[in-house]
Amino acid sequence: MNPTSNKSDFEDLTTSLKDLAYSYLEKYSPSKQQLKVYLLKKYLTKIKGTKSKKEVSSIIDEIIKNLEKNRIVNDELYSDSKARMFLRRGYSLNKINQSLRIKGIDSKYIKQSIDKIKEDQIEPDFVSALKLCKRRRIGPLRPQANRELFYKKDMGILARGGFAFDLSKRVLNLDVDEFNKLLKIV
Repeated sequence: MNPTSNKSDFEDLTTSLKDLAYSYLEKYSPSKQQLKVYLLKKYLTKIKGTKSKKEVSSIIDEIIKNLEKNRIVNDELYSDSKARMFLRRGYSLNKINQSLRIKGIDSKYIKQSIDKIKEDQIEPDFVSALKLCKRRRIGPLRPQANRELFYKKDMGILARGGFAFDLSKRVLNLDVDEFNKLLKIV
C-alpha cells in the first residue's frame, strides 16, 4: 500500500466533505447532528469511497468541531431560535422539547431555551393553544351548533399538540367573545 496515495485520498475526502458542509450551511441553518447526518449520507451516496464508516465519521466530527470552534454551527443558538419559531407556530412546550430532541440538540440547551420562554411569556402553553385553535379553526371558532359534536375531535387535536388535558378543556370551553379578546392581547 502506498502511503502517499492514501494521504491524498484522505485530503481529497476531507476537502470534498468540507465543501459539501459549506454549501449546505449556505442554504440552511442546521444543528450539529443534522449536518453530520447530511454529510454521512452524501458520502455514502455521492462520493462512495472505500473508507469505513468509522473513518468517515471521525473526519466529519473533525469538520464539525472546526465549524463549531469558528462559531459557524452553534446548537445553543439553534435551539433558541427553533424554540421561539415553534412557539409562534402554536407548539406546546412538550412538543417543542420533543421536536428539538429529534433534531439532535443536547438536553441542556433544550432546557435553557424552554426556561427562557417561560421567563419571557406568561403561560406560554395557553397562548400556544389559542394560536393552534385559531390556525386550525377549532374550539371556540367552530359554529355553536357544531362545538359539542366536534369537542372530542378538538381535544384530540390539542392532545396531539402536546397540551395537557386541563389546559385543553379550559381553551375549548372559552366563549367566542372571550377567545377573540384573548387573541387580540396575544
